[in-house]
Amino acid sequence: MQIQVGSQNPTKIQAVKEMFPNIDVIGVQAESGVSAQPFSDEETKSGAITRAKYCAMNNPYTIGVGLEGGVMYIDNELYLCNWGALVTPENDIITASGARIKIPNDVEEGLLKNIELGELMDTYAEKKDVSKKEGAIGIFTNQLITRKEMFRHVVTLLKGQWMLLNSNNH
Repeated sequence: MQIQVGSQNPTKIQAVKEMFPNIDVIGVQAESGVSAQPFSDEETKSGAITRAKYCAMNNPYTIGVGLEGGVMYIDNELYLCNWGALVTPENDIITASGARIKIPNDVEEGLLKNIELGELMDTYAEKKDVSKKEGAIGIFTNQLITRKEMFRHVVTLLKGQWMLLNSNNH
């Protein structure tokens, strides 16, 4: 059994490795099928599912995991959102979503100009490769929650549902 994560981002791969320590986990380049900066829950979820399906179709002994970060509006305020999907070798699709946090207005202005959040965060935080390290959530929470931890939470939700599905099928 192997798990392929539809990304080469180290925070996503590490989150999956921590939740599945006894399974071989690798990151593969997988297109999301959505815009570079997803702008709704639906689009973000769709990107995660597309990445997971791509990974699962490569091998009958492979579980595909897709993790996607995006933004979405709630009551005219822009929030960070994230989704995960796990596709089993039997083609069952499991999804979960995680933490949400309001995005500062100056970052929202950049997003509305079609600048990706990762690029904006490097400027906002005056750092390089924020999306491969602490992520926007790390910056917005003063490192109390990092991107890896946020995705690990989503992967925990996916793993729990997958375990339940396996116990019900046996």
